[in-house]
Amino acid sequence: MGIITELFYLPSLEYFTAILDQEEICIDGLERYQKQTYRNRTQILLANKVETLSVPVLGGNKKIQYRNVKIDYHQKWKNVHLRGLQSAYGKAPYFEFFFPYLEKVYQKNPVFLFDLNMELLTVCLKLLKLDVKLSVLEKEGQNQSFTDIRGLLDAKIDFSERGIYRVREYPQLFGADFEPNLSIVDLLFCEGVNAGNILRASQKND
Repeated sequence: MGIITELFYLPSLEYFTAILDQEEICIDGLERYQKQTYRNRTQILLANKVETLSVPVLGGNKKIQYRNVKIDYHQKWKNVHLRGLQSAYGKAPYFEFFFPYLEKVYQKNPVFLFDLNMELLTVCLKLLKLDVKLSVLEKEGQNQSFTDIRGLLDAKIDFSERGIYRVREYPQLFGADFEPNLSIVDLLFCEGVNAGNILRASQKND
């Protein structure tokens, strides 16, 4: 049992509810890069707003294979993202346990966005204690028996229209109202070892 999907930056809860309980996650290694998508951005919760974190890239367009898109380190995005995570979740119950794993990935300064995202996804799966194989689609027709959800998680369409993720609230650090479908880091830092149970409760089974 497996699933074919795109590779996103610190993906949302919706993404993880979609891949949960799969034996293998096959990442599309053939696609062309697409702007204004989850491939280089995610959302976290700050004290007064939901903040979008974006990784700047060099010349990302549909003519370039995603795996060849380079990160733009001339912009100080890495410090912004690390400081943003610290500001948002520094007082969260599991921050001190989980943040070093993520920070280590950033400190490697990966050249390619694909590699950064793959390493972060690997860390998140580990922290979630999900026993799943992670592979890369190298040719079309590979893993034909897998469920293919490529193109489904469209950043321009609200998650409520897709029927993959249903909101299951958990204690967040800020705000009177619960903010659904943020980056997986929101759930990990706030709920830690219970994150997997929240994800399972967030799956739509109908």
